Amino acid sequence: MMRPLHREAHLIERIGWLRAAVLGANDGIISTASLVVGVAAASNSPNEVLVAGVAGLVAGATAMAAGEYVSVSSQADTEAADLARERRELAEQPAAELDELTHIYIERGVAPSLARQVAEQLTAKDAFAAHARDELGLSAHIVARPVQAALTSAATFSMGAALPLLIAVLSPLARIPWVVSGGSLVALAILGAVGAQTGGAGVLRPMLRVTFWGAVAMGATAAIGRLVGHAL
Repeated sequence: MMRPLHREAHLIERIGWLRAAVLGANDGIISTASLVVGVAAASNSPNEVLVAGVAGLVAGATAMAAGEYVSVSSQADTEAADLARERRELAEQPAAELDELTHIYIERGVAPSLARQVAEQLTAKDAFAAHARDELGLSAHIVARPVQAALTSAATFSMGAALPLLIAVLSPLARIPWVVSGGSLVALAILGAVGAQTGGAGVLRPMLRVTFWGAVAMGATAAIGRLVGHAL
């Protein structure tokens, strides 16, 4: 029997944790930096800025973890329901399922006679795995993992949020809006580049995209904070 000469590592295998990691860190930087900039623009107290930043970090990390867990759990529930139905159909009508698998391969360009042979051989080896992969499009590297997504999002959000908070602590109160905004935009650009490179995509567009929306968020909260501060 032929053995593979090497195991290929595909970038799509990273998609589960990469999505949660990039989303968490991105949200951590943008939301905390925006909060700090907005409070600094409205307040003359460094303690208020610090308390707001810490509260934003804790609340954001918790919310990210809960949101990812609930969202990915819903996806996992749907996947589990589809797999249970597929297992039931294989037990109750194996001939129909074999025909269905054959038709899938024919639609992909395999000759009918060869498609039948492939379907029969895969069914003999592991019918359930064949249908899960080729009919439902589910495989080990894309299956939903709620706990992994929740922990990754919470951890990366916290790391992202710690950056603007640290910059705020080290900056004079009057310069916090500008220093935090500038440092956070640089961090967002780096994060966009690293995420794109890790996922095998081009670097420029992700950098510009995340930096643009970060600037919009921080600019909006700074303007609102200044208006509220003057009003009070």
